[in-house]
Amino acid sequence: MRTATLTRTTHETDIHVEVNLDGAGQYDVATGIGFLDHMIEQFSRHSLIDLTVRIDGDLHVDQHHTTEDSALAIGQAISEALGDKAGIVRYGSAYSPMDEALARVTVDISGRPYLVWKAGFSQPRLGEMDTELFEHWFHSISQAAGLTLHCELLYGQNNHHIIEGIYKGFARAMRQAVEIDSRKAGAIPSTKGTLSD
Repeated sequence: MRTATLTRTTHETDIHVEVNLDGAGQYDVATGIGFLDHMIEQFSRHSLIDLTVRIDGDLHVDQHHTTEDSALAIGQAISEALGDKAGIVRYGSAYSPMDEALARVTVDISGRPYLVWKAGFSQPRLGEMDTELFEHWFHSISQAAGLTLHCELLYGQNNHHIIEGIYKGFARAMRQAVEIDSRKAGAIPSTKGTLSD
């Protein structure tokens, strides 16, 4: 089983994360930010990556540290569970419709973190969550997991639909990318022989 457990404690957050890449999309998420919980749950359900995410953060300050650290911890756990990445498909992409909104997300588990973000919001908050933090969440998970990640809103108006479509697209792209490719016979999918840098 490709699994990882991560515990991370700082002056800003106390985090426990468990990841199973070969799961069934089961989740237990409690970040203290309801809308962020909802998005991480969507990621787990649609990627089939089992996730436990428990965070006690300094929400009396703001949501920045909790949001950022949730993505860093999930990304680090995914990277650990992937190991040397031998045999994985490596690439994934998904179009994700959510009512009137359509998102496109593509990912390369390249070991070279890079985020292209082409999405925006017309309101500053969804529920109690600051919408400016969504881009930062994806930047943080791409850095921690070593992902080249492109997130694009093709069109849409409803802010909830926009971000939920992006998270679901990310989930479906990651589901493809972390899968074991039986034709690769355990080979690392790179002519360099490594996906670490």
